[in-house]
This record gives sequence, structure tokens and C-alpha cells, in this order.
Amino acid sequence: MKDVRAGVLLIGDELLSGRTQDTNLGTIAMFLGPLGVSVGEARILPDDARIIAHAVRAFSERFDYVFTTGGIGPTHDDITADAIAAAFDLSIGERDDALEALRERYGEGELNSARRRLARIPNGASLIANPVSQAPGFQTRNVFTLAGVPQIMRGMLADIGHRIEGGRRVHQITVVCEGVGEGDAAAGLADIEQAHEGVSIGSYPFFNDALRGVSFVARGPDAAQLADVERDLKALVARLTQG
Repeated sequence: MKDVRAGVLLIGDELLSGRTQDTNLGTIAMFLGPLGVSVGEARILPDDARIIAHAVRAFSERFDYVFTTGGIGPTHDDITADAIAAAFDLSIGERDDALEALRERYGEGELNSARRRLARIPNGASLIANPVSQAPGFQTRNVFTLAGVPQIMRGMLADIGHRIEGGRRVHQITVVCEGVGEGDAAAGLADIEQAHEGVSIGSYPFFNDALRGVSFVARGPDAAQLADVERDLKALVARLTQG
């Protein structure tokens, strides 16, 4: 079974300025893992239509799937929909099916020009249902365009799983080693990774006033092989903590 990879584009000046801390990348990665899709790269982009269009086009060619978050709201600086259309040389306009979705939330008198911007969809795109605020996302070819608000973005993911053709599922195990530093484990960790081809192992230190240690996280497509890796990691922990 082939490896299936996704790219993630997080859009918004507020992310680059630090005013908003992103949580969407982690949510998307955790959603995709059980589907057999790994995230190969993520970028944070400004609210610049030219930059967004260029990045979308490049990611669409490199990855099996692309996820964008942010920039599909009702204000003048919500330009992602237009940038997606530009990326694929598509026209864009107000769609009746998107308006119908908005009418589940807004009365006709409330659908002013700003809110009607939420119904502007690139030609040929399919809608992604939004059970939280009803304003739809959309799929253009292999690109899923989602809201930036985490709660809304999570709701939209429910309408994406059936569109994904996954590959090899990646399994993960974690072994925690308390009382040692990351450098203490480096040589032993390299030996374990070298002995288990196809498995990636990361080390993530933690510390506070009372405790320090390292979490070892191993990922790979073969659950039986990961069980062997877990055994070796636990043996390494035993050597480090006894010595």
C-alpha cells in the first residue's frame, strides 16, 4: 500500500503576528493519521492572494491532499476563496447551494452583502458541510478549504473522511524516561532506529521544578515491528535509569 501525504496551509496575518496561536495543524494531523495519511509539510501564509495561490498550486502538485484553514469569512480581507480559484484558473461566484446552507442560519433579511460573500465558491468545487455555523467550506480538486476558527474547522472534518483514499496506516508508541536528559539517550536511540528500518523515532524532553525526562515517540506502518521497538526503548530506559 502506498504512502499518502497531505500538505497543510495555515492562512492568516494573525498567526504570523502571534496574536493567534494555531491549533488546527495538530487537529488535522490527528484526524488524518487513522485514515492512513501523514502530514508532509505545513506552512503559515499571510493574507496575500498571490502568495496563497502560488502555495496552493505548489502543494496541490506535491501532495495527495492539501488542507487550507482561514480566510473564508465575510470580511474584505477574507481572500482565500479567490486565491484558490486563481490557483487553478477557475471563475468564482455566488452559489445557490451555498446560499441554501446559509439560510439554515440566517433569515433572508440577514443575508447582507458581507454574509453573502460566504457563498462565493470556485467553479466546480464541491461544498464541505459546516454543522457549527453553516457557512460551507469547499473542495477544489485535491484541496480542502476550511474555516480558521478551530471549533468550526473540526466540525467540517466530519464531511471529509469519506473523500480520503488513505494509504498505509502509521502506528505510534510512546515510552517515557524520567530523570535523564535528551543527550544521555542520543547514542542508544540512534542504535535502535538504525536496527529498525522504516521506523522514525523522536525524543521530546520535558522538565519542571520537580522532574525532568524524555518521551520517546516511535512511528511506523508495522505494529509488530513497533512492539519490538517498544521493547528496545524500554530496555534503553532501564539502562539509563539504573546507571
